[in-house]
Amino acid sequence: MLMPKRVKYRKVHRGRMKGPATSGNTLAFGEYGLITLEPAWLESKQIESARRAMTHHIKRGGQIWIRVFPDKPVTSKPAEVRMGGGKGAPDHWVAVIKPGRVLFEIGGVTEKVAREAMRLAGHKLPVETRFVQRETAPAGESAEGSAETAVAVSE
Repeated sequence: MLMPKRVKYRKVHRGRMKGPATSGNTLAFGEYGLITLEPAWLESKQIESARRAMTHHIKRGGQIWIRVFPDKPVTSKPAEVRMGGGKGAPDHWVAVIKPGRVLFEIGGVTEKVAREAMRLAGHKLPVETRFVQRETAPAGESAEGSAETAVAVSE
């Protein structure tokens, strides 16, 4: 599962997940993507489960990019421990996700295969997700010329 090799601080504050995603909200690598519609903490187990579902469906064709990384430690205290005694030990790792964040991208496959792979991955996640695809550039303009690529949200 995904986790940092080392961190500067072992324990961090819980923080807030307020507002839409300001970074990681456009497609950068693949032709198709999966964006989230609500804020959440994605555990490394959930990210790995979604990745395996997508990989299994595309049958090693195309390429998958994971756009989130679980870099926040979540602590927990053992069961039946009395109050006090400080903060618990790090238990697992999560990625902080805000609405509009691109979670996964797929390239090198057809739209039908990508849509089904993303649907399977979305069922493994605790958030509502939406399939998006890269917008085609108008005639005479190249998609590579723009710094950011807009996404077309398909209903």
